[in-house]
Amino acid sequence: MAASPVHYPWYKKEDTDAFFALFQNNIANFVIIAITMLGMGFPASIVFGQVLPGAAVAVMVGNFYYAWSAARLARKENRTDVTALSYGISTPVMFVFLFGVLLPAKQLTGDAELAWKVAVAACFISGAIEAAVSLIGRWVQYHLPRAAMLGAVAGVALTFIAGEMLFKTLEMPVIGLLVLAIIIVGLVARVSMPFRLPTSLFAIVIGTAMAYLIGDAGGERFSDAFTHLGFYPLLPNLAWFEGLGLLFTGMLAVLTVVLPITLYNAIETMNNVEAMEAAGDKYDVRECQAVDGAGTMIGALFGGVFPTTVYIATVGAKWMGAGRGYSILNGAVYAVATMFGLIAALAAIIPVSVVAPILVFVGMSMIATAFQSNDTRYYPAVALAMLPYFANYVMTRFNRGAGDVVADISGGIVAMGQGAMFMAIFIGAMTVSVIDHQFRRAAIFAGVAAAFSFVGLMHAPELALNAAWDFTLGYLVMGALFLYFAWQQEKLAAPHISSSRPASAPPAAD
Repeated sequence: MAASPVHYPWYKKEDTDAFFALFQNNIANFVIIAITMLGMGFPASIVFGQVLPGAAVAVMVGNFYYAWSAARLARKENRTDVTALSYGISTPVMFVFLFGVLLPAKQLTGDAELAWKVAVAACFISGAIEAAVSLIGRWVQYHLPRAAMLGAVAGVALTFIAGEMLFKTLEMPVIGLLVLAIIIVGLVARVSMPFRLPTSLFAIVIGTAMAYLIGDAGGERFSDAFTHLGFYPLLPNLAWFEGLGLLFTGMLAVLTVVLPITLYNAIETMNNVEAMEAAGDKYDVRECQAVDGAGTMIGALFGGVFPTTVYIATVGAKWMGAGRGYSILNGAVYAVATMFGLIAALAAIIPVSVVAPILVFVGMSMIATAFQSNDTRYYPAVALAMLPYFANYVMTRFNRGAGDVVADISGGIVAMGQGAMFMAIFIGAMTVSVIDHQFRRAAIFAGVAAAFSFVGLMHAPELALNAAWDFTLGYLVMGALFLYFAWQQEKLAAPHISSSRPASAPPAAD
C-alpha cells in the first residue's frame, strides 16, 4: 500500500533562523553596493532607484522559484525535511562587477548614467551566458571530483564568510562575542533559546539591545537610518538595451571581465548544488544554472547590475532544519524593503557585529560539510582546494593596489588570486586523481589548467592569448610528470597481466 503524501509546510520555526542568516548575508552585499557606488559618484537616484530594486527583483524571482522547486522535491520523495536552495548575489562576483565593470565604465564614459547602462547590459549578457552553460552543467558536475568542488566552496566560506565575519564580530568584542556564544549554543549545540525563540532572532534582539545599552551603538545611527527612506517602485526599463549598443561599440574590453566571472558564477552554483546534494537534497544542477541565468537577466531588465547564484548559505539553512518558508520570506521582504528604502535603514540600526556571528556559523557549516561529505583520504584535496581563496581575498580587499600591498610578502599572491575558483577546482581535482592513482586523469586536469592559464582565465588580469605563459608551462610540466607515473604504473602492471592469463591449450591429438 502506497504511503500517504506528507504535508510540506509553507513555513516552520526553523525557517526563521535561516531567513535571518540569508537576509543578513544579502543585506551586507546590498549595503556594500550602495556605499561603494555612492563613493564612485553614482547618484542616489540610480543606486536606490534602479540598481537595488533590480537586484531585489532578481533575488525575489530566484527565491520564489527555489521555494517551488523544494516543494516539488518534497512531493517527489515524500518527505518534509527538504530545504530550498538559498539564492542571492555572490560576494566575489559583486566585487568584480563593482570594480571590473562599473568603475571602468564610469572612468571611460565620464557619465554615471551611461556607465550604469553599460553595467546593466554586461549583467544581462552574463545571465545569458550562464543559461547557455547550463546545457553542460551536469556533465561537468559528473566529471569533477566532489572533494575539489566542495574544497573550492569551503575556501570561499573560510575567507569571505566565516573569516571576514569573525573580523566584524570582534569590532565590538563584548557584543560580538556574546552573540557568537548564543549562535554556538543555539545552532551548533542545538540548545533551545529562552521563550523558544529562534536562535538568530534571539541573538539579534539581545545583541542590538546590549549594543545600545552599553553605548557601543550611538544614537546617530537612527538619523542615518532614515536618510534614504522613500518609494522606489520595481519597474522594468530599457537600460539593458541601450547599454548593449554602448557595450558593443566602444567598451568590448568589459566583456573580457564578464566571461570569466560568469564561468566562475556557474561553477559556484554547481559547487553549492553539489554541497546541498551531499547534505541530503538533490537538485538538478543544469536547471539551477539556467534559473540563475534567467534571474540575472530578469534583474537586469529592472536595472540590476549584479549576477545572482545559488548561495553558499544553503547548507547552513539545511543544518538549521529550514524548509521553503525562509526562501519565500526572503524574496518578499527584499522586495518590500528595497521599494521603501528600508534596507539601508535596517543596516544602520543593527550593528554589523550583531549579525556577523550568524554568518560565521554559515561559513563553519560549509567548511564542515566539505570534509564530512568526503572520504578521509580526500581531506588533503579539500584542504589544498581551499587555499587559493586566501590570495583571492587579499586581492579583492585591496583591489587594484593588491600587487603593491603584498609585494613584500610574495609575488605569487596576485597571480594565485586571479581565477582562484578555477585553480582551486583543478588543483583539487588533480590531487583527488593522484590519490586514486588515476594519473592520466590528473594529467588531463593539468592540461585544462594550462589551457585556462594560456587564455587568461587563470593567473592573469584579463583574457588574452599567452596571458600567463609561466603558469601554462608549469601546468604542462605537472601533466608530463603525471603521464610519467601513469606510464610507470602501466609498465609495472603489464607483467602481472601477462602472467595472470591462462596458458594456451595444447593442440588436440590426431
